[in-house]
Amino acid sequence: MEEAYIVANEGGRIFREAWIEGVKRHYPGDPKPGYIAPWEETPEWERESAAAVFDQVRSFVEASAGATAKLSREQKARFVALCWIGQIYKHFPDPKPSYVADWDEMPEWQRETDADIFERIERES
Repeated sequence: MEEAYIVANEGGRIFREAWIEGVKRHYPGDPKPGYIAPWEETPEWERESAAAVFDQVRSFVEASAGATAKLSREQKARFVALCWIGQIYKHFPDPKPSYVADWDEMPEWQRETDADIFERIERES
């Protein structure tokens, strides 16, 4: 049981590192402190969500035998965004609309960050 926790924790950390790197690269101006808070300062629900989305992306990459490399950055980012929205609904019964915004309503920096996350997980798989 503890081994599963360690593996999930590691995937969540990789997701979070990729998120922070993407925010620093793509966010216009200075990001909110919570956007770039280290893993240890991240709320539990967000850590669980990061681990879950990491696992979903990794499973998708593995199930396609690496053919996800042929996806566009937008397709990769959309997958991450949808997985994350599922986690938001899991943890918040009535989330703010901006937390569950559809692709066309998401800011460009977030789209690019989601693509970076997918590509980082793809490299790690």
